[in-house]
Amino acid sequence: MVTISSNLLFAAFILYLVATVFYGGSIKAKKDVNETKKTNKWGSIAVFLTIIGFISQLGYFITRWIAAGHAPVSNMFEFTTFFGMALVGAFIVIYFIYRSTLLGLFTMPIAILVIAYASMFTRDVTPLIPALQSYWLSIHVTTAAIGEAILAISFAAGLIYLVKAIDQTKSNKRTFWLEIVMFALVVVLGFVVVSTAFSAIGYQEKFTWVDKHGNEANLEYTMPALTGPHEGKLLTNDGFKPLVEMPALINAKKLNTVIWSFLAGFVLYGAIRLILRKRIAAALKPMVKNIKLDFVDEISYRSVLIGFPVFTLGALIFAMIWAQEAWSRFWGWDPKEVWALITWLFYAAFLHLRLSKGWHGEKSAWLAVIGFVIIMFNLVAVNLVIAGLHSYAGS
Repeated sequence: MVTISSNLLFAAFILYLVATVFYGGSIKAKKDVNETKKTNKWGSIAVFLTIIGFISQLGYFITRWIAAGHAPVSNMFEFTTFFGMALVGAFIVIYFIYRSTLLGLFTMPIAILVIAYASMFTRDVTPLIPALQSYWLSIHVTTAAIGEAILAISFAAGLIYLVKAIDQTKSNKRTFWLEIVMFALVVVLGFVVVSTAFSAIGYQEKFTWVDKHGNEANLEYTMPALTGPHEGKLLTNDGFKPLVEMPALINAKKLNTVIWSFLAGFVLYGAIRLILRKRIAAALKPMVKNIKLDFVDEISYRSVLIGFPVFTLGALIFAMIWAQEAWSRFWGWDPKEVWALITWLFYAAFLHLRLSKGWHGEKSAWLAVIGFVIIMFNLVAVNLVIAGLHSYAGS
């Protein structure tokens, strides 16, 4: 069953890749990407492949649930693959409302990166730890992920808006920060590349270390340890000695992965810039020349309008109910809880500024992009680096 599940996920990943190519072909084939009544063959094939890929990934989710005996959202691999699936599902729904293949060209690479990112974590089916043995696991986590996925559509639409609206012929703060967003996406790709490379050569280092409770434990690195664990002792002969030792509060292994990802991201970004000989955003600009700014602005806003209440239910209300059952308190100041609140407050401010202050257009697009950066920081940095009650999610 686990093998079938893995094959279905792999099939979905390949279908998403091929669909992205067809979305690109669709944009080139269309004379007007705002056309809503008709779609060319490239676009039809792209949407068809996306739907088949989504069905395949849904099959992965169901078969893994059967194999595990619980909702497959209990660790980083499971949660992130579900997030990727929810993102594709949200796009499919939005597509049939607005009929924009250009949105697919910007959304599908994000979903592909999310799923590729998930594949770097352990895929083993393991029993639930006591803290997760509750039906609230599936209710809280899946609802929160669906809310974040809908909000991610707002990011894709906002990104299209900024690529279209910002003049790339001269350098300024707007072009700089837009390129920083592009660089961040390349860093995620860098994580996939560097993790795959070290995994292919079977790189391993073993340490003993002392956790924040003073207990000695074993830890295995799959990349050279630039950051070592608290009071760590290297057990592997001829292993790479850490450059710096981290306090017990910081997950040194995951921080090490983040650092390697940034290093790989810098190399990849430099290579891309050498090939393109221009900013990534500038290279994408011809693809969005026919899109209407009001059109993508509406998609971005509607996505937040739908995603925000779903996220509120999953990440705050359902989470607090489960926290009361599990830890006898509705709220604590665990890092994951704090960043969920920060995310909620940000999107509440987004809607307030949009509705009360008239922050439409480019201002709204920047907010959509910043909101997704906060979501990804919560997913990557908070889950992987900062130790807390939700640290089991970093496995």
